[in-house]
Amino acid sequence: MHTSLRSASSPSRESAVAQRAADRLSVLHVVAPAEFGGLEAVVQALAIGSCNSSVEARVAAVIPWGRADHPFLAPLTAAGVEVFPIAVATRAYLRERAVIAELCRRLQPDVVHTHGYQADVLDADVARRLGIPVVTTVHGFTSGDWKNRCYEWLQRRAFRRFDAVVAVSRPLVRELTECGIPAERVHLIQNGWRPAAPPLDRAAARRALGEHHDSLCIGWVGRLSDEKGPDVFLESLARLRDLPWTACVLGEGPARGTLEARATALGLGERVQWHGGVAGAGRLYAAFDVFVLSSRTEGTPMVLFEAMAAGVPVVATAVGGVPDIVSSAEGALVPANDAIALAAAIRAVYRNPAAAAAQARAARNKLARDFGVEPWLRRYRAIYQSVCHRARRRALAGR
Repeated sequence: MHTSLRSASSPSRESAVAQRAADRLSVLHVVAPAEFGGLEAVVQALAIGSCNSSVEARVAAVIPWGRADHPFLAPLTAAGVEVFPIAVATRAYLRERAVIAELCRRLQPDVVHTHGYQADVLDADVARRLGIPVVTTVHGFTSGDWKNRCYEWLQRRAFRRFDAVVAVSRPLVRELTECGIPAERVHLIQNGWRPAAPPLDRAAARRALGEHHDSLCIGWVGRLSDEKGPDVFLESLARLRDLPWTACVLGEGPARGTLEARATALGLGERVQWHGGVAGAGRLYAAFDVFVLSSRTEGTPMVLFEAMAAGVPVVATAVGGVPDIVSSAEGALVPANDAIALAAAIRAVYRNPAAAAAQARAARNKLARDFGVEPWLRRYRAIYQSVCHRARRRALAGR
């Protein structure tokens, strides 16, 4: 919903926080969302999961000018989450900070929770200057070109000033503490799973993807960029030409043109279908006979949860938090950058579908047992309470 950011008279921050102390914690999530992605899914799950709970979650979404139809917003508003779309021109950073400041003054949240580089670097400092505790969730680093590495360097430096930094995988915890963030402020919370929409059955999902044959359907979902390893995926497919398969690639990104050209050069032709970004892609996983995650780096990938929930056999690279989610009992793990191993694992699913199906059932059971949304939300609430308690102690000490 588009909500005016007009200033309004309100009680002091101290009295407002005290009044809410016995009621609900007020959390403002701040994000500059892409159209789809794991970070966006986490913000939506946190906000929607807080409805009718002891946390009152609102979302400030910095979106491009003229994008009132941004797909990130619809699930939130449909669930009754109060959303503040902040439409700004490209690089209008001062305007963005001014609007965030006005919003914080009006809403007086107990905590501001930022997500992603832009919100971490630009907007968290606004809340901090207003005396509001700030929390961030770190989903991972991609390195990439010099510009992206520079952004991530700034982000790491900004993390040192946060009241709490949540890492979604064990390797990220180590990386964050090694770059100078006090260990007591770093918290490990692997992502939780909240089904966004009922999945389609296999026949309906295949029709939606234009799959009208019975060959092995290999699914790949993610951003088409180097850190996700789509090039390794294509190289693995080239080693499976003797099998009857088609591959469905769901996602967009800067490498798409290069990847399509590489697929042609490898002789894969029309066997690889490029579907682009697909809203609600999690509903379509039932179309796949095997889901492949070929990433070079990961946090706790939400696409992996989606595959597990759909009961699809998983072949994944053992990077980041992936081995904490899937073991050899629930899927196949292979080294990163190893197209030969990736191809062998896909071939094993084709040759022994019964064993792969048993692993998929074990994965679905593990998802329900270990990654439920309610325990996940409770852990975030505990962090919000902790940073608020520390903020009150600081305020009392300063009087």
